[in-house]
Amino acid sequence: MPAKKTDDVFAMNAFDPSKFTDNFRDFAEKSSVKTKEALAKMKEATEEAGKTVEATMHSAQTGAVEFGMKAIEILRANTESSYAHMESLLGVKSVAELFELQTAFVRKQAETAVAQAKSLQETSKKVADEVTKPGKAAAEKAMSGFKLSA
Repeated sequence: MPAKKTDDVFAMNAFDPSKFTDNFRDFAEKSSVKTKEALAKMKEATEEAGKTVEATMHSAQTGAVEFGMKAIEILRANTESSYAHMESLLGVKSVAELFELQTAFVRKQAETAVAQAKSLQETSKKVADEVTKPGKAAAEKAMSGFKLSA
């Protein structure tokens, strides 16, 4: 039995250009929507990143000023203490009194240095926490977004 003309796989009459155009249009529209959504998400993420950087820089600047003021306060206290010690040394009447004043001064300076180091450590920890806070918040927000979309 001879093959029918409609059974021919290579026949062009099976190709309907209108269906191809409709399918291509649907594909293009879906791609356009997805692209717009992706761009909107990227824009939002960029804006959030900009806000995070700005907040981090502001915290760093504020922290640097705070740390600098603490260092100046410590320097001022040490200078005043040394000046007062020099004044007291000028009134010394004996070598024993000199050793007594010097020993008391060194002991007091050692105690003060420990307290000042602790104060600087607390200030630097506070500054570090404040500087990293915006980044941590942004990371947590990003991670929660991943968890919701997953």
